[in-house]
Amino acid sequence: MSTDEAFADAYRTHYWAVSRFVARRLDGQADEVEEVVAEVFSIAWRRRADLPDSPLPWLYGVARNCLANTVRGLGRYRRLLNRLGNHEIAHRRGTVESPDTERPGSWVHEALARLSPADQEVLRLTAWEELTIEELAVTLGCSQSAAAMRLHRARGRLRTQIDRMRATVSVRAGGYSDA
Repeated sequence: MSTDEAFADAYRTHYWAVSRFVARRLDGQADEVEEVVAEVFSIAWRRRADLPDSPLPWLYGVARNCLANTVRGLGRYRRLLNRLGNHEIAHRRGTVESPDTERPGSWVHEALARLSPADQEVLRLTAWEELTIEELAVTLGCSQSAAAMRLHRARGRLRTQIDRMRATVSVRAGGYSDA
């Protein structure tokens, strides 16, 4: 199969998986998702001779780098808006959501948000993208044993955060009395 055919096959087969991967990380920013996915496949086209036989983990690795660039750009944009102070996005941080806006399973997202970005990414790659350890290693650019260790440690830290959240909830629910 030629490199052009390999790219076309990777694009057809993995476009939606890469789109979902990016969309989950850019929650609520649909216009940015399309740009990042286009950049991922633009890079894949330029490097089509480097596409591995199983390109999805490699594409996820490219997407992670593109996302990092996009997130940095969005951060600069938000800081500029905050300095300007006259834009609706700059004032969103003052909006308080009502208590009934909690999504089912939001406690999982809360526990995940308490982890480092690296731990969050390892857990998302294995849970959301359903990557194997071998594919995780390719995506992260490390050895399989390092990927397995990173996943093991991230799961342990997530478990710790969940236990802390449970302890906080049970203390609040039990209440204290001075009687």
